[in-house]
Amino acid sequence: MAKNFQITEEMKSQIGWTSKPWTYEVSRSSVRAFARGVGYTDLVYFDVNTAKKAGYRDLPAPPTYLGTAIFIPGKSDDNLPRDPETSPKIDHGLKGMLDGSTETEYLEQICAGDTLTCITTLTDMTTKGSIVLGTTLVISTESTFSNQDGKVMAIQRKQIIFY
Repeated sequence: MAKNFQITEEMKSQIGWTSKPWTYEVSRSSVRAFARGVGYTDLVYFDVNTAKKAGYRDLPAPPTYLGTAIFIPGKSDDNLPRDPETSPKIDHGLKGMLDGSTETEYLEQICAGDTLTCITTLTDMTTKGSIVLGTTLVISTESTFSNQDGKVMAIQRKQIIFY
């Protein structure tokens, strides 16, 4: 528990950091698996003809599903879709981590067959006091997901809490 944690100038200098592009694939199999995994039963997520009759180009990506990040053994982080060698350098020394929030703004319908490119920007860094956790570090990011034609399909904003 960090009682007197402070953001350093070196940490602040990482605000504005932008990731390398990361590729996500939206396949029919992944749409079906995600829909099944979260309990959706609407046939638009499983049957292409039903989806097209409902006005979709192909199986629509269910809410919160933005594709599956392409994993490159030996290069990709085992847990997150990022290159650990080019991630922001935030040496905060805090051991605990919590998901603070995730908000996704959809600008276009994402469907099977789309390939999305994600670029993430570190947008903010603040501290907040907690009776239980002490001083926490809240890191905010914004990720833009563009399709194979360069059209922005979704913007995702996240907060990660370190304590």
